[in-house]
Amino acid sequence: MASHPPQSLAHHLEEVRDGRRGFENAFQAVARMILESDIEKVVVNGKTTYDFSIFRTGRKPVVGMYDEINSFVNYVKDAAEGGSSKEMAFVLVGEPGNGKTFLVEFICSRYREFIGREGNRKYTFRFVNLDRLGHYGRIRAVESQTYEDPMILALNLFEEPDQVRAYLSRHHGLSLDQLDCLYENCRPLGACSGYIWNDIRGYAGGDIEAMLEFVEILPVPLSESLGTLTGKYPAKDKITSSAVDLLGEESIQRLLHIADTNNPYRFDLRRGALARVAGGGIHFCDEIYKNKKDLVQVYLGVIQNRCIEIDGYKWPIDTLIIATSNNNEFHRFLSEKEEAPIVDRCRICYVSHNTNYKLQQELTRYAIGSEARTTLSREDLHQDPNLNYAASVAVVLSRLPRSEKLTPVETMKLAAGEVAGEKSIKTLAEVIDALNQDPEIINRFGQKGLGQRNLGRAIQLLIESSETNEGRCMFAYDVFRALERIVLDYVTEANDRAKYLEDLKIARGMYRERIMTEIFNAYMDEPYAIRKDVLNYVNMIIGIDAESLGPDRMWKYKDPQTGELRALKIDERYVKSVEERLGLKTEEQRETFRTSIRKIYGQKISVEPEYDFMDNLELVKAVTDVRLKSDIAGAGSLIGALANRSNEENQKLYDRMIDTMLHKLGYCRTCAEKTIEYFCTQEDEN
Repeated sequence: MASHPPQSLAHHLEEVRDGRRGFENAFQAVARMILESDIEKVVVNGKTTYDFSIFRTGRKPVVGMYDEINSFVNYVKDAAEGGSSKEMAFVLVGEPGNGKTFLVEFICSRYREFIGREGNRKYTFRFVNLDRLGHYGRIRAVESQTYEDPMILALNLFEEPDQVRAYLSRHHGLSLDQLDCLYENCRPLGACSGYIWNDIRGYAGGDIEAMLEFVEILPVPLSESLGTLTGKYPAKDKITSSAVDLLGEESIQRLLHIADTNNPYRFDLRRGALARVAGGGIHFCDEIYKNKKDLVQVYLGVIQNRCIEIDGYKWPIDTLIIATSNNNEFHRFLSEKEEAPIVDRCRICYVSHNTNYKLQQELTRYAIGSEARTTLSREDLHQDPNLNYAASVAVVLSRLPRSEKLTPVETMKLAAGEVAGEKSIKTLAEVIDALNQDPEIINRFGQKGLGQRNLGRAIQLLIESSETNEGRCMFAYDVFRALERIVLDYVTEANDRAKYLEDLKIARGMYRERIMTEIFNAYMDEPYAIRKDVLNYVNMIIGIDAESLGPDRMWKYKDPQTGELRALKIDERYVKSVEERLGLKTEEQRETFRTSIRKIYGQKISVEPEYDFMDNLELVKAVTDVRLKSDIAGAGSLIGALANRSNEENQKLYDRMIDTMLHKLGYCRTCAEKTIEYFCTQEDEN
């Protein structure tokens, strides 16, 4: 078979035939992009779901959003398989600052990367040598206005489908099965392409080989800035927004060249956002329901009919439409009965705030910024090692609704997959199910709280404060003051404001417990002193009843983290002291707690050998309290020694602990001194 020029339709057909190029719609391409990545089954808030690795990779991946991602994946998969989703837009609805826009832009970014790979590239066509036809003036070439795939042209070469099948089979070797598969995504040529192709047919007298000399194949540009393949249309005000922004408009310049005013090429569709993504792309409408009604009606027509329509001319499009909306705009829109048809054409996905404080630490890292921060005088600005934890806990607590079954801290720990005393993940699942039955979306789990933008504002307030600049350090405790300011300035609902302020108080208490551990580690000159003691307690209660214990109470066990054989002396006084701190007064209570710890050990260590029980905040606090009391004859004496450095011994202790904090625990002098100062206040934050 003779080789064909690379830009010819014949060459493209051979590439498709041999599997080097594809022909799939936007939904199929996006679904394939996602489902070709690794898929993992995970448990989130007590329910099994799926995690798709494509969303978890890259410099700035998506954090959390399991329900939202699964909803989107099922939507595109259904559409790709010809389901009803194909005739719908996907709309993310939620509070400001919860990641809606970020998720969509992430999908668009990954899609551009995916389509840019060999074998995934989208192609289109243009008609050339139009000056031969005589009625296109100086216009010599016209590109498909909607970036139609060359296969669309190939499947419309002749007016009769049977004639097309016979030609493609006989001349290009496409099998019947291949043709059946290709026809699944067949659609008519757009108005411009159809008109010009008929013009060419008339000029060539129906000679298909002569007609194909007017056709040239080229790749669809992947330019984000030009809005091709993926494009964003932000909501505009009611005055300046226009259907032209979406559909395009008549071009006076083209009319100067076109002899026939019935030629649909007189319309410049590329002036609108939809045509630029109509060849298997993604259209992102930000705040769709903020647009004026007639523009929303344009969207309805496009979603429903899958085409751009102007003055009776139609251009079929292949576009995945994703939109976002804030809750208030969406509720306002729902209240208008005449707008029901557009809502009916939308797959609504309610987006909640992230409620996992461990995942939040990554989001907080985004808010703080990856670049090195500086003071106003361009000196390096240090980050307190506890800053991320303090900020993450504070904002997550604000997003957790109150429940009679769980305390705020229990809810937060369970949502992060941690231990919460005797409370189980099943309890959290029950709480979430009950809340999610509320007809008011805002009352559902994770729907209300301080969003990522509010966190960003708080970090900015922290950085710009004179105290931060003078100390050259973002001190963790100061983030609570910044968040208080944000609550007072930006939260208008009185009940919400009161709740968030209470949440900040709880977060301060958790920060204080963390500081107690940090201070003890500094006192012991050992970064993991408390961690070791927590694991010692766990191993002691596992070995306490071992038959191999001799009179010296030494127990030998295999360390799951290193695999080494270790010996541990069972100190029952230490065990009892920890359990007293936990409030376990009776033998029955102590045994119940020990059984729960043993159960957790059995479940966790087998799949996670590095698990260290440091997420069990009650146990960590109890161990810290015991060690502070036993090692230094009471926390009060350490506080007294650090607060009153009038004698040499106290000063030496202070200097030694500062040195440990600077060189082993990640503090600078400012946050080390301020942390010790805060420790010495003995404030009861709860």
